[in-house]
This record gives sequence, structure tokens and C-alpha cells, in this order.
Amino acid sequence: MNKNAEKQKRYRLRQKEIGKKQVRGYIEPKAIECYEELREKTGWSDNEILSNSLRITYAAYRCGQIKLLNAWLKENEK
Repeated sequence: MNKNAEKQKRYRLRQKEIGKKQVRGYIEPKAIECYEELREKTGWSDNEILSNSLRITYAAYRCGQIKLLNAWLKENEK
């Protein structure tokens, strides 16, 4: 096994040990709850969640509404 593969394996194990789950990167338990809630409410797949979240964030940015989006996320503890 090459050194890079060993480093990646150790990293994945450390992330798993501290309770993070890989969805498209490692996310914390609270983020997993939000992800599951979104998936249940929308019926979207992982790819659709990623694509649509990028679209929503970009639309908020283009319309100057990032501050509003962040405020909503904070108010709803997301």
C-alpha cells in the first residue's frame, strides 16, 4: 500500500472515530441531522441535494441575499 493511501485510510478512520460521516466530505452529527431532514422532506438524492444547495446559495449570492440566508439558518439552528 502506498503512503498516500495509508494516510487517507488513517484520516477516514479518525473522522469516523470522532463521529463524522462521509456524505460528500466529512460532516458532523448535527449536519447529518439536517441532511437527513432535507432528504426526507424533499425526496432528493445526494446528487440533487448538492446541486440544488449550490443553486440556492448562488441565487442568494446573485440577489444579494446571503445575509438573509445566513440569518434564516441561524434562526432555525441549521
